[in-house]
Amino acid sequence: MPLNDAMKTFVATPANRERNWLVVDAAGKNLGRLSAQLAEILRGKNKPEYTPHCDVGDFVIVVNAEKVAVTGKKRQEKRYYRHSGYPGGLRSRTLAEMLDRRPEEVIRKAVRGMLPRTRLGRAQLLKLKIYAGPEHPHRAQQPTTLEVKTR
Repeated sequence: MPLNDAMKTFVATPANRERNWLVVDAAGKNLGRLSAQLAEILRGKNKPEYTPHCDVGDFVIVVNAEKVAVTGKKRQEKRYYRHSGYPGGLRSRTLAEMLDRRPEEVIRKAVRGMLPRTRLGRAQLLKLKIYAGPEHPHRAQQPTTLEVKTR
């Protein structure tokens, strides 16, 4: 077979990608395992047409973020840090405080740490929609329910 008749390698582009909307219920799911699977879906690594330099992932809606589970003493001992930029401006909160105040941010920060630190990674993170309760405003997109794997 001549070389030019060989099958070409498929490369996804924004014109030929297909994006779906998925709903994930975080109630009782382990935070780390859930975040790893969400990052994989956002990047599109679960699809056969995955292309590293193109955003081919799906939109993900996470509900019941306030009911996410963690093991061990992480609720009391895991800390989230931020700095104001001024001397002495280091602030921290425990996981329990974060779940009380803004449970959406706990999942968002976990997934963000698993995405690339590039403009592509930031674009992929925008496809993640997180809600503390069981309701979400994305009914018009007709999302399908996704059951994440648990051990």
